[in-house]
Amino acid sequence: MTVRLALIAHAATRATREARFPDDEPLDAHGAEAATAAAGTVRRVTAAYRGPEERCRQTAAALGLDAATAPALADLDAGTWRGRTLTEVEADHPADLYAWLTDPHAAPHDGESLSALIARVAQWLTELPTDATRVVAVAHPAVIRAAVLHTLGAPPECFWRLDVTPLSQTWLTRHGGRWQLRETGHALTPPPAGR
Repeated sequence: MTVRLALIAHAATRATREARFPDDEPLDAHGAEAATAAAGTVRRVTAAYRGPEERCRQTAAALGLDAATAPALADLDAGTWRGRTLTEVEADHPADLYAWLTDPHAAPHDGESLSALIARVAQWLTELPTDATRVVAVAHPAVIRAAVLHTLGAPPECFWRLDVTPLSQTWLTRHGGRWQLRETGHALTPPPAGR
């Protein structure tokens, strides 16, 4: 049986706009408006999941999805860097930031390493039920990057080469136990008027 998985990046937040390490912040006004405008674009869903953070809950609700919370879809734990901008961390801890950006096993912020995130997301993909044929998951850009790297068998060093924008869709398919990347990068757009 073929499973089709749409990974939808949560809508914009203040942290997204300000290049901050995220905490559990809600959507900003623009993000909430964009997610609400895209309601009705995701159809024929047999199972829906979301990350546990508020921004994923709000995005899923705005899209009209009754999504179950999946702890494995939690954002990368930024530890002591939560809520800080990249510029602030670079000014205070340049060597730590460099280590984190270049070594996927590093976690100088006392949070989660990129390799640990990729392993967690890979496990979630492995455990996804095979009887759900059209699955949607509202997740974080880091989680989506991890899923793509796992699917492609790409090294974790490629993590920063993937760009995942708010409300973008990344489609994966699983057939015969193997995941494949179907397409990526298309943002959800409002349905045409009159539908």
